[in-house]
Parts: sequence; structure tokens; C-alpha cells
Amino acid sequence: MRDRPDLAAMTETLSRALVEAERPVLAEHGLTMWAYVVLLALGDRPLRTQAALAESIGADKTRIIAVLDGLQGRGLIDRVPDPGDRRARLLSLTPEGRRVRDAARRGIRAMEERVLARLAEEDREPFLRALRTLSALAPGFP
Repeated sequence: MRDRPDLAAMTETLSRALVEAERPVLAEHGLTMWAYVVLLALGDRPLRTQAALAESIGADKTRIIAVLDGLQGRGLIDRVPDPGDRRARLLSLTPEGRRVRDAARRGIRAMEERVLARLAEEDREPFLRALRTLSALAPGFP
């Protein structure tokens, strides 16, 4: 086996660089990383509770309240009482939330394409396929 850096060392370096490259793109749309994560997680799915959202994105449910307040204040999400549990709130994207999410995603994808262009054309799809496979393992890994 050839010597190589540990996977964590390689992916952490790449992850930090990608996060830093995303910050200006998100700032153009008035989003923080957590706000973008929330918009992506809500997607076009049915309504979900704040607790379920927090769990799905790996955030403490009390820590995302300020993010949700900001998104709601901008008209990007709706929060309505859950008819089955008036203490819970159901979340959904507004049309403006979808527009902002999609615009931010397009900007991030354009930046990612510039990164992927550093790979040989024949290496891009195998790299993305391997990354998808390994990323899918993450919640239950090791």
C-alpha cells in the first residue's frame, strides 16, 4: 500500500477550503452557512418541525432558532403551529426562499465547477461518485 495522508486530513483541508469559497457566494444572497443549510434541508419537501429539522442538519434545536427567525423575517420560510402539537412549529420554504436558495446553489455550483475543472475530465465523475458513496456512509460511520 502506498503511503498517503489520512482521509480526515485530506477531506478536512478540502472541506475548509470549500466552505471559505462558499462564504462570499452566500453573502451575495444575504445568507450564512447555517441559513443555507436550513434552506437546503427544507427543500421542496412537506412541512417539518423545528426539532426534526435540527436533527436532520445536526444542529441543536435551540441554536437554530435565531437562524429560523432571520429566515422568517426575510420572508424565506414560514413557521406555523403544528395542528397536532401546538407547541411545535412546522416549517416550509416560501417562493422567495426557493428563489434565494436556488440562486445561492447556482453560485456555489459555479464555484465548484471551477474546482472540479482542476481534475482531468475523466476523473470528475468517478471522484463525485466516490465522494457520494463515502458521504452516504457518514451518518452511521464507522
